[in-house]
Amino acid sequence: MTDSVILDVWCELQCPDCLTALDDVRALRARYGDRLDIRLRHFPLEKHRHSFAAAQAAEEAVEQGQGWPYAEAVLARTAELAGRGEPVLLDVARELGLDVEEFDTALIDGRHILIVDADQAEGKAIGVTGTPTYVIGGERLDGGASQDGLRARVEEIADRLLAGAPADDAS
Repeated sequence: MTDSVILDVWCELQCPDCLTALDDVRALRARYGDRLDIRLRHFPLEKHRHSFAAAQAAEEAVEQGQGWPYAEAVLARTAELAGRGEPVLLDVARELGLDVEEFDTALIDGRHILIVDADQAEGKAIGVTGTPTYVIGGERLDGGASQDGLRARVEEIADRLLAGAPADDAS
């Protein structure tokens, strides 16, 4: 029996589909608690001007202990981010009580660019083409086209892995 399973959620913080996917992420978190390690992975898309900065800001939020709350708050404001840009990222940090000056500095000095670039490169290497995309137990589930049935599929894989059953394929 496995103690916990990793679910990588390839996400873009200016993506409306990723906002919709938060309901699934919250439901999975509620169902599995610590047994499912849900990791935010960055896959900024060129079509969204502020997504790369948002990914960097999310990494600063991780540094300050508020990664997921920050990501969820930014996703809730995708339209505003598209219109106003980076000031929204600082507004969200302020609202969560984070060190806004540190966010501003992080966006200027690019201290988190390597993490975002590495996530994006890994995503491309495993076939991520859009967001949201889930990876669990070596299986990639693309939620960019449709999220119908994805949570059930994630739960099916998580249940199998937590029970210690072998994966369908050892890729």
